Amino acid sequence: MALRRWGMVAVAVAACLGGPAAALAAENKPAPPDAHVYIIWPKNHQVIKGGAFWLRMGLKGMGIAPAGVEWPNTGHHHVLIDAELPPLGEPIPNDRNHLHFGAGRTEARIELPPGKHTLQLVLGDENHVQFTPTVVSERITVTVP
Repeated sequence: MALRRWGMVAVAVAACLGGPAAALAAENKPAPPDAHVYIIWPKNHQVIKGGAFWLRMGLKGMGIAPAGVEWPNTGHHHVLIDAELPPLGEPIPNDRNHLHFGAGRTEARIELPPGKHTLQLVLGDENHVQFTPTVVSERITVTVP
């Protein structure tokens, strides 16, 4: 019990100070059990000439809202490019492998370098944190010649 209490104190202190453990204090919001996010285009094993394409994203069982807007059963898209899902309770990173569509977009122009790439969608809440259960698409593979 004492270890548990000290662990909670450490997370609370880190959250107040904005340290790396601050993200651990985030709670995953519940998602409806029928929520489903999916990639409309490109299709799995698609060959993309030129490397640039329109990524089209779909969602069922929930709604889309911009980042920062807290509304029940809504979130916004994030695409993982050649990346694994981040740990639950931590914000989804924002870098070249984790693209945020916080304005509520459902399509975006993406450019990839030559090679084989994986794409996967994950829905984040207003704070870019995954829901529970995680609302995630199947991972697809695309090739840029």
